[in-house]
Amino acid sequence: LRCNSSDNSCLQPNTICVHHPQCDDYPVCYPVTMIDQKMCPPMKNKINRKWKQNAITVAGGNGEGQELNQLKNHRIVEWKYNTKEGQIMAGGNGYGNRIDQLQAPTYVIVDQQNHSIIITDQGNKRVIQWLNLKQQILIDNIDCGGLAMDKYGFLYVSDYMKNEVRRWKMGEYNNKGIVVAGGNGYGNQLNQLYDPASIFVDEDQSVYISDTGNYRAMKWRKDANEGTVVAGGNGGGGNLNQLSKSSGVIVDDLGQIYVADWGNNRVMRWCEG
Repeated sequence: LRCNSSDNSCLQPNTICVHHPQCDDYPVCYPVTMIDQKMCPPMKNKINRKWKQNAITVAGGNGEGQELNQLKNHRIVEWKYNTKEGQIMAGGNGYGNRIDQLQAPTYVIVDQQNHSIIITDQGNKRVIQWLNLKQQILIDNIDCGGLAMDKYGFLYVSDYMKNEVRRWKMGEYNNKGIVVAGGNGYGNQLNQLYDPASIFVDEDQSVYISDTGNYRAMKWRKDANEGTVVAGGNGGGGNLNQLSKSSGVIVDDLGQIYVADWGNNRVMRWCEG
């Protein structure tokens, strides 16, 4: 039997909701005693999922400075779990535009294929790759905002001046890429963006964008000519249907959208639809 589509629950006793292509095309209820964790991983239940109200500091928290237990130094620092200081992985050579320097880095991702670090070096208007302390400029002369990579290795970068998101095939950066969202001037129409920041790409290569200037988050499906509003879009403000200068955006495996609403000093969760 299929799971309850609204919350991934099962009505039958001693059953659990699972989803895997080798099991069924849809989440189904399996007897707990028959679950093969490797083939049919349990689905996370949406009921009574609550966030703890008290967080823990995992990096920094010791004021501004250049020590390895501090932040804000034009560098990328890796903090291993439960450690009191980090390790410099990129930058750390002062503020500047040399190949071994960074200037206001904003977003960073790790390429799982070669374990390199890719950074939006915003102050230098470039996207740069660091691998074993060696550097390569991937994309130059771009007002880079957000950064993401999909499961196929395509790289996505938002340009907050051109109000667009472009996609590049990994290793092929000697072109302008292709526009996958926006690119129609700044504005608030569904085919426009205004000061795009953070981006997230899901399994279907749909792009979610923190459309900061329009106080909303947008979703652009692959090859779409316009997007849909999935969060905010009701003007800037502090109501539950509004955002104020949204920043980060991420989507979990249940399709729930989380937006860092920094203008309101909060994190919002939106359920699509």
